[in-house]
Amino acid sequence: MMSLESSGEFAGVEDGFERLWTPHRMVYIDSQKKPLECPFCVAPTKSDEEALIIHRGETCFVVMNLFPYNPGHLLICPYRHVADLTDLTSAELLEVGELTAHAMRTIRATTPPAGFNIGVNQGVLAGTGIAEHFHQHLVPRWTGDANFFPIIARTKALPRLLGETREELSQAWGAS
Repeated sequence: MMSLESSGEFAGVEDGFERLWTPHRMVYIDSQKKPLECPFCVAPTKSDEEALIIHRGETCFVVMNLFPYNPGHLLICPYRHVADLTDLTSAELLEVGELTAHAMRTIRATTPPAGFNIGVNQGVLAGTGIAEHFHQHLVPRWTGDANFFPIIARTKALPRLLGETREELSQAWGAS
């Protein structure tokens, strides 16, 4: 005997839920699958433009987030493949802080935000996408940047392309 579900009888039947179909999000969802190589280890082996790197320091580098919350969403990463803040050397800890401050000055010089979110997600359950390689987030925030889209539709409107933002921040890095 065929069930009602398999017969398709319920297709299109109202169930009280609104749906926003976002098949384009599969790119992001599929990227959450375990990569064969650590993207934070691979990035420094590529050109700055290809890897979206803003700055290369002594022990750490600054890179654009491939799936940003806002334009200018940066990640500060050590070159070493270490998972936890407590695994960083003193030199790495110092450079993470220095690069964060420099990145804030650079972003303020290009597209002045009203504030910043700065944070680290340690471990998968804490929300990190790549738990094996420490990285700190720096997210510029503007008044009104959180409209109804993220709340209602789980969609973020980004007014600038990653490449444009990378180019602007890279050019301004030395001036700030």
